[in-house]
Amino acid sequence: MSQTDGQLIELFSSIQGEGLLIGFRQIFIRLALCNLSCRYCDTPFDVADSCRVETAPGAGSFFALPNPVSLDVLSNLIADWLDRLPGGHHSISITGGEPLMQDKVLQGWLPVLGQLLPIHLETNGTLPDAFEPLVPFVDWVSMDIKLASLTGEPTPWLAHEDFLSLASDRGCCVKVVVGTETTVEEVQQAADLVHRKAPSAPLILQPITMAGQVGTAAAHLFRLQEQAARIHGLVRVIPQTHAFLGLL
Repeated sequence: MSQTDGQLIELFSSIQGEGLLIGFRQIFIRLALCNLSCRYCDTPFDVADSCRVETAPGAGSFFALPNPVSLDVLSNLIADWLDRLPGGHHSISITGGEPLMQDKVLQGWLPVLGQLLPIHLETNGTLPDAFEPLVPFVDWVSMDIKLASLTGEPTPWLAHEDFLSLASDRGCCVKVVVGTETTVEEVQQAADLVHRKAPSAPLILQPITMAGQVGTAAAHLFRLQEQAARIHGLVRVIPQTHAFLGLL
């Protein structure tokens, strides 16, 4: 396998439903593999023999493409979509799984893909060493803080801190999935981290989605937002809007 051959889960066109670029049409490249096992994760990320590729932007129908996928095949598919829908896409979202698990592949991909559309990286923010050589090729970063109350694992605060130091000037936002179990102290610690390392980055509290509905009571969201905003003024509450729109 070449250094520019990647293990994909899917390639599709949709509306971004989370974070700073919410509402923009993007081409989503979902990579396989993840270094975490969050309890609330609803995305399969194991490597498979093939990935699924949308037959046309927004078609909702797919064909199977053998894994791994070469840069030539991927860039040609995206270029074809841009020809079919000129001006329709704002950016390319690199997502997962955890895309930085395939950092060597991305080192070959991003300089090329970035010539087609700007690059938006969605990441769990735990692999700063993998991210560092990619920083010049990324236009926006949506970084998750993985709180122990929801993941079931200790929050990787030090890794998040190192990552955010690199991402702070790349159109960064920080997303925190919150639920009924989430404590004020956790959200305050997240707000403090963002305020120190990326003071211009919005902190987005994202209520967990359960069965297609917001799974966190409004009163709890108000309390978390109020306490976080005492530390970091740029706090937003944004649910997973694509879930309500019935989009991928």
